[in-house]
Amino acid sequence: MSDYLDRFIQSQDSSVVNKFQQKYWKTKQTLIKVTGKKEDEHVVASDADLDAKLEVFHSIQRTCMELLKVIEQYQRRICLLSQEENELGRFLRSQGSQDKTRAGKIMQATGKALCFSSQQRLALRNPLCRLYQEVETFRYRAISDTWLTVNRMEQSRTEYRGALLWMKDVSQELDPDTHKQMEKFRKVQAQVRTTKTSFDKLKNDVCQKVDLLGASRCNLLSHVLTTYQQFLGPTPNQQKTKQTSMP
Repeated sequence: MSDYLDRFIQSQDSSVVNKFQQKYWKTKQTLIKVTGKKEDEHVVASDADLDAKLEVFHSIQRTCMELLKVIEQYQRRICLLSQEENELGRFLRSQGSQDKTRAGKIMQATGKALCFSSQQRLALRNPLCRLYQEVETFRYRAISDTWLTVNRMEQSRTEYRGALLWMKDVSQELDPDTHKQMEKFRKVQAQVRTTKTSFDKLKNDVCQKVDLLGASRCNLLSHVLTTYQQFLGPTPNQQKTKQTSMP
């Protein structure tokens, strides 16, 4: 009974020490990453595909924010330009109505055209508002969801690389003839396998989500910008096609 109790206490102590060592090597790996110290080139190279996907994700994240800012500026400037056009148009119509010469008629026609142009310009706000809402929703839902997965993956990668550091440290002092050291090495090796399995799963999730995110953004912009293009009128290619189709 006492032997069983001693083994139980020893296993409990070993478990506590093991958890403490896991946290130690994870913290050490975090410090290496934060301070920018050089890591094992083979370990870094094995994540080249993942890092390329992360570059794509950060690019999507950054450009969506930039697009939202550009849309806001564009809407403000459209409103200001429309207001200036409308005021100039009303002024020309007012002055033209007082001038009975040909110049007066030209001013009235020009003023009418400017007032109409200002109204058409304001109509662009509807597709722009929709574009802003769609991009903002995309950022809050799709990008945020991918960002959470990326964060989980980065934590798992830190744990995995920390376990590799731990195994490297243990292997340097390993004596194959010593049972205790071999047992310790096997435990660390098992920890490496466990963290690698978790990291590989999250790595695959991140790659799939980034691919889906890129495709979703293309579909979103293609769909929403079609409405915006319709407000602007036919493109030069569409005009050319229409002209060539006329008898």
